[in-house]
Amino acid sequence: MPGQTLSEADSKILLAEHGVPFAAEHVVETADEAVAAALEVGLPVVVKLNGDTIAHKTERGLVRLNLADEGAVRAAARSLLDAATADDGEVGLLVAPMLKGNRELIAGLADDPQFGMTVMVGIGGILAEAIADVAVRPVPISETDAAEMIDELRTQDLLGAFRGEPAVDRDALAAVLLGLSAAATADPRIRSADLNPLIVVDGQPIAVDALVELGDRADAGATAHVRPSDAAFRALFDPKGVIVAGASSHPGKFGFVSLHNVLAAGYEGAVAATNRERAEVLGIQTVADIAELPGGTYDLIFVCTPASVNPDLLRAAAARGVRAAFVTSAGYGEAGEEGLAAQAALVALCDELGILLAGPNGQGVVSTPSALCAQIVAPYPPAGSIGVASQSGNFVSSFLNYAVQTGVGISRAVSAGNAAAVSVPDYLDFYADDPETKVGLAYVEGVPDGRAFLDRMRSVAERKPLVLVKGGATSGGQRAAASHTGSLATDDRVFDGACRQAGITRAATVEEAFEAAATFATQPLPAGPRVVVMTTAGGWGVVTADAITRSALLELAELPDDLLAAIDQKLPPRWSRNNPVDLAGGETRDTIPEVLELIASHPGVDAVIQLGIGIQANQARLMRNGPFYPDHGLERIVAYHDRQDARFAQAAHDVSVATGKPILLATELAVADPANAAPATVRATGRLCYASANRAVTALEHALARRRWLAGRGL
Repeated sequence: MPGQTLSEADSKILLAEHGVPFAAEHVVETADEAVAAALEVGLPVVVKLNGDTIAHKTERGLVRLNLADEGAVRAAARSLLDAATADDGEVGLLVAPMLKGNRELIAGLADDPQFGMTVMVGIGGILAEAIADVAVRPVPISETDAAEMIDELRTQDLLGAFRGEPAVDRDALAAVLLGLSAAATADPRIRSADLNPLIVVDGQPIAVDALVELGDRADAGATAHVRPSDAAFRALFDPKGVIVAGASSHPGKFGFVSLHNVLAAGYEGAVAATNRERAEVLGIQTVADIAELPGGTYDLIFVCTPASVNPDLLRAAAARGVRAAFVTSAGYGEAGEEGLAAQAALVALCDELGILLAGPNGQGVVSTPSALCAQIVAPYPPAGSIGVASQSGNFVSSFLNYAVQTGVGISRAVSAGNAAAVSVPDYLDFYADDPETKVGLAYVEGVPDGRAFLDRMRSVAERKPLVLVKGGATSGGQRAAASHTGSLATDDRVFDGACRQAGITRAATVEEAFEAAATFATQPLPAGPRVVVMTTAGGWGVVTADAITRSALLELAELPDDLLAAIDQKLPPRWSRNNPVDLAGGETRDTIPEVLELIASHPGVDAVIQLGIGIQANQARLMRNGPFYPDHGLERIVAYHDRQDARFAQAAHDVSVATGKPILLATELAVADPANAAPATVRATGRLCYASANRAVTALEHALARRRWLAGRGL
């Protein structure tokens, strides 16, 4: 139906039915009735012109504030009635008490084209647009969602005690958001709603204005989609045999590179390849026709042939028992209308043949449990438990490169390409039930069906951690994403709220995304926010304490008296006797492991960030490379320094396992000198050595946020 804007009075009546609080007010028709209403609600009052077609009263000067006596009310009422125009239709007057407060909030409903109806809360007042401090969630929201939205607002000081007024009643504010959500859920006519402002009076948020628009809404419902079966995914990730179609003897072509990578990574299944000239490539005698290959031997075909020959190729492959195809070929959905038609035909054909279609226009697939590296680029990562899925092949490479650098390995990785038939959510859904995978890691740009994405990713996050980095978070990025994938992302605040609601760990950068995934894959989740920093480097302890103090989630733990006393027994009196625990050069051979165990074992500590490792081994490197080594006793001290730093790194792993608490080690040597005994030992334990303490703090924030999300949903 066409859009209809309700009068302020009718808007309030509709929303009040669902628990949204409004001040007592009256709708009247004459100036005399306005005076009577003002005396009933109590002077001073506000008088407004009220009507179904009047949406912007303030801009038109149709509001009179702070009317303190009968004469002022009568004069204001008459002037407002005289200001009505023929276009305003039937009008009346709204009389309400003049509420005063130093703080204004805003809340409302909006119909997002991708996620459907959303509820919003933010800081209001004249600077609302400039501050743009809002939190958003798709409806329906839960009590936990409402509380988290309030906690996400950056200007938290305005929600606390302020200028002699009590703190905002968070439960009351949450009730407003829940009321809005309930209204949108119960009444499909609601297309938008604005409560602006919500004035905070004695800590209670009270809506003094409301505007509801009715009409048809997008209300993006989850599109029915069935992902490929586990058996189909196993054909892709754990095939018993692989055919490389379009193999080439030229080392610069994809057909050569892909066959090389399959063989070089150590894949032990059957490998075959096609080539029109039947050339021998890398010791493989190619065939010109897939029909020449034995049936039942190969279940994955890696396609490096032109789009025009692919339909016949796939028919022949299906006849030999192939169940999955990764298509690197371009010329499909990214190539205009003709390409879109070819892509649709390719999808239909694969559906008919019972073949899982990965791509087209993709980079490849990696599966370390099967030693499979079927992709047109390097690298092949170390084995691990991070499952990668990306709309961009470049970011698959980036995540694999980080795995090589850090030693925190990959289970599966796939470039979705155009995602014509199998999307990033499909892969993540498979990873959630994959025993080889502990955490999903994804890069996305366009999300064509936000509600379906949200529903599926919530299901994934309930089973395993899910880390996501998104392109198109800014207007410039959205334009780039549109040219890259052909689909624009939704408003970033809506997307961010949807991620938080669904339990998705959203990272700001690719590096942060990998480190969050590596943390989930290798560290236990913290039970709470209390963090102790242990350091042999005072300055790093200070900046780490600053980062924790700035955190909205973590707390710099206060050292309990019994823990202080226990550490006193291990360190000289000059140690910091505070958090950070600065050993101040007082450590002996066993001090670091012993003090670390005391800290991590204490029930008042939830997590530890350990700094200063690698310092001894760094000196050892300088000695080893200097002109005096191995004389002057250097050989012995170098070995001792390396041994000590290796012990410290190993102790962090062992204590973490014993206590079930995260212990994160950070040093720039992880990047500056990866061979240093400390970061090298951290890698050997299977964990991530963070390149800076700040990055360790960010990773720990993500871990605690996941713990809280699980707890808030009883998981």
